[in-house]
Amino acid sequence: MFKEDAAEEYLTTNQGLRINDDQNSLKAGERGPSLQEDFHLREKITHFDHERIPERVVHARGSAAHGYFQVYKSLAPLTKAVFLQDPSIKTPVFVRFSTVVGSRGSSDLARDARGFAVKFYTQEGNFDLVGNNMPVFFIQDALKFPDLVHAVKPEPHHEMPQAAAAHDTFWDFISLMPESMHMIMWVMSDRALPRSYRMMEGFGVHTFRLINDKGQARFVKFHWKPLLGLHSVVWDEAQKISGKDPDFHRRDLWDAIEGGAYPEWEFGIQVVEEKDEQKFGFDLLDPTKLIPEELVPVQRIGKMTLNRNPDNFFSETEQVAFHPGHLVSGIDFSNDPLLQGRLFSYTDTQLIRLGGPNFHEIPINRPVAPVHNNQRDGHMRQAINDGRTSYQPNSLGGGCPMQAKADLGGFVSYAEKMSGTKVRQRSRSFFDHFSQASLFWHSQSEPEQAHIVKAFRFELGKLEVPAIRERMIVMLMQVDPSLAKRVAQGLGLSVPTKSPTLLNESVPADGNPAEYQPKPNKSSASRSSALSMANSVKGGIKTRKVAILAADGVDDADLNGMKKALIEAGAQAKIVAPRLGMLTSAKGAEIHIDFSFLTSSSVLFDAVYIPGGDKNIQALQQEDDAIEFVKEA
Repeated sequence: MFKEDAAEEYLTTNQGLRINDDQNSLKAGERGPSLQEDFHLREKITHFDHERIPERVVHARGSAAHGYFQVYKSLAPLTKAVFLQDPSIKTPVFVRFSTVVGSRGSSDLARDARGFAVKFYTQEGNFDLVGNNMPVFFIQDALKFPDLVHAVKPEPHHEMPQAAAAHDTFWDFISLMPESMHMIMWVMSDRALPRSYRMMEGFGVHTFRLINDKGQARFVKFHWKPLLGLHSVVWDEAQKISGKDPDFHRRDLWDAIEGGAYPEWEFGIQVVEEKDEQKFGFDLLDPTKLIPEELVPVQRIGKMTLNRNPDNFFSETEQVAFHPGHLVSGIDFSNDPLLQGRLFSYTDTQLIRLGGPNFHEIPINRPVAPVHNNQRDGHMRQAINDGRTSYQPNSLGGGCPMQAKADLGGFVSYAEKMSGTKVRQRSRSFFDHFSQASLFWHSQSEPEQAHIVKAFRFELGKLEVPAIRERMIVMLMQVDPSLAKRVAQGLGLSVPTKSPTLLNESVPADGNPAEYQPKPNKSSASRSSALSMANSVKGGIKTRKVAILAADGVDDADLNGMKKALIEAGAQAKIVAPRLGMLTSAKGAEIHIDFSFLTSSSVLFDAVYIPGGDKNIQALQQEDDAIEFVKEA
């Protein structure tokens, strides 16, 4: 209904009039001025002038795919959400992955968190799980979100750097906001440099609630676990890939799906009884905290498969509108103050980005569930509403559309008991800013710790203001003294013998700074194996990309045998040679070349193989690009 296919069709205007000449504008004579009556020129140019829409303020750079989700078994004891109760239901999904900081045209390989947003088109309406590939966030309260984004975006006086946090304004903000330290540890880790969207975890970040049909509620954290395991590139590779192929992740996702290697994630939940809310030593409403899996194991409850690429990038990937407030019965919010602010922000930003309140009618955003309400009119309204009533209650329309009772699927907000005074304050249970940052550090393997140290040295080494570096060393001392010492050594700094009294500068004007300082606390777990990528599933060579370097005279058996073995194992085997076209093997066979050394690089592959053949080896040894290719590998 919404698709347009021009195959075997005539070119028309937007009004359906067939066009005879799309090569020349209407003029007064061959060399005369263009005429204002040229409606085709005006329509074509006007539409072109308005093709671009505002990009997302954050998560502008994204890639997406269609797929489906199936629950393994009924979760009826936990939730009345229908799509989580029937294993026979295949719920359609649309998933968008993204970087956070960079603009639409920036590199996929920036050091950054990654967005992981899933739209479930359930029978009860759309449910959006709008998360990241990291389980925590920089800030605790949504009021600080504009400050965070202003700090990390390119500096306003010269619009640099692009898609990077290695500059003064970001680290100035972080060095005064100790609540950010847990998230900073994640961003400085290999988690910020995924090998592929297919090889990273996803998290709902916030604490939500599951509600069953008896009205019983439990807290829940949502997880996505990739079946290919967790894998990353190193920083040097990331920088080189950004130059060689800034679309690396987008291309990887697209090619995998086109080739039938459908990405899969298991959907997991951590469930906490409401009576156990206070037993962890940290606040479940604090978005800078995670629940260690050793304390509450992740139950894997279903699987998501992505099996179809978008038909049109703009219509689907760019116009999709996610919102953490898109819920179905059986799922509800917690009082996480960051989540509460997001519930306003997402609708507000779609109004400007997508041009008005009817963005839900864009095909990619339309639910499969029927939509009947009294919302009317507005820019680009598509529905044609029958009848004379658009209000509730009414008698002229027979009371329709009717409110639905709970047992007929009507959404009923959880009846949470609450009381309190209207205040601008933060709970003291939010004041532990370092214990989980320390937990993350101590849970990493030695190579992962070394990468974190190098990341801090790189980021802080780019700063122009020495005082910001010094403040960050003080912050790192609170996480782990050895970490601070190793980072300081690379910056030519010494570690202070004593920390300043005031670490947190995020204090109200009338507040006592001493009352806003971090509260020391010991983590409820000393280490968590789930936090280290080294402990992830290592899924072998399946879907990995292998470069086979070859020249004329390559040994037939070596090349064909390895290529066959790689393909049978599910890998991609690509021939890379000094030129494009065809190679001639030692036995005279012609071999198609996939890439030349100029059109590829070893950093774009997971492994390199060089088959035998004296002529092949001699030819490659005389190619500077081939030697560099092997050195980089």
